[in-house]
Amino acid sequence: MYYHAKENERRIKKLQTLLEEYHLDYAFVYYDELNIANGWYLTGWCPQFESGAVFVPQKGEPLLLGGPESEPFAKQSSAVRETRNFTAFMVPDEEYPNAIISGFPDLFKEIKDKLMNGKIGVVGLDKMPYYLHEQISNGFKGIELVDITEEYLKFRHYKSDWEVEQISQSFRICDDAYRAMTAAVRPGVKEIEVAAEGEAVCRRAGANGFAYQTIVGSGERSNAVVPTATNKVMADGEMVMLGIAPRTNGYAGTFGHTVPVNGTYTDEQRKCLKDMIEVLFDVKAVLKIGADGKTIDAAGRKLYIKGGYLKYMVCPFAHTIGLMEAEAPFFGPNSTDVLSENMTVCVDVSFFGHPRLNGLRVETGYVITKDGAKSLSPFMESEFQKILKEE
Repeated sequence: MYYHAKENERRIKKLQTLLEEYHLDYAFVYYDELNIANGWYLTGWCPQFESGAVFVPQKGEPLLLGGPESEPFAKQSSAVRETRNFTAFMVPDEEYPNAIISGFPDLFKEIKDKLMNGKIGVVGLDKMPYYLHEQISNGFKGIELVDITEEYLKFRHYKSDWEVEQISQSFRICDDAYRAMTAAVRPGVKEIEVAAEGEAVCRRAGANGFAYQTIVGSGERSNAVVPTATNKVMADGEMVMLGIAPRTNGYAGTFGHTVPVNGTYTDEQRKCLKDMIEVLFDVKAVLKIGADGKTIDAAGRKLYIKGGYLKYMVCPFAHTIGLMEAEAPFFGPNSTDVLSENMTVCVDVSFFGHPRLNGLRVETGYVITKDGAKSLSPFMESEFQKILKEE
């Protein structure tokens, strides 16, 4: 199982408190394999092939709405095991002759006597397909749908000690994956072979999946920002961008680094890499309780402006990490979000489109404590420090 029973009970109660505060009868939390996090937060589970929702009453036990192909899987593995099968969540045109299939009108009949306010809070309204929204609206005639996505997402901003431990474990797995991947990098090797080495390490260490497809981008492919591994053969003189994001009980860790394919940086490659690492540590220094996005972003921009990298900048320097490798809040130049204790934050420093070096990234993570930013990967920090000390 990938859920913690007490954690999930606490989360359901938090959501029910929100429903009570907003005078909502139920919450409808949509998710699918791409938009996994909001549902996983309540269930520790996600369907394969099908989509679904968690239907949570203001008082009482939640339901899992999904499709019949995932129902047996849900009853084995989800923290919420009371299920209903809906056409809207099924694989289109697939038939399941022995399954009981419901619809939103059926669900409305089941709950209508329990409605007090005639309102349902929806999480993921911006992610669900249009046809699903139509089916909900038509099935729940006379019910007001209220978007509570932003309020719900705030639950995920702040990590419990258990969540921090899962993320910490994922970062420890990343350390071993980094070692395996860099050991495989050399001229004549395919990018996908490097990815395979890292992914095998993660699976053996117990990772239940990955928060993004493994990044291995060599030469010009590093300009792709998040270049997933291909069958391209790495060449002498190129750099290769590496990244992986294993999940432990659903929670991601990651690393980002850019290494020379032949094992030796050119002077220009080393200088630019050092500049990016300096930015990373400058940003880390301001990761303190109460710091806002504008402050965090400004700390990184100083060196970008000085080094002439601003025109190659695509992404700001800090974001939180949790069920997704990059999730809100994002601490960009216009962000007023502030850091709080137990937030887990990645410092992700990069440039893309450089005329000679293409793309370059360094990334690692921290947990925010009363004493500042505590590294989630002391190993990666030491790797970056070694490069700064090189002549």
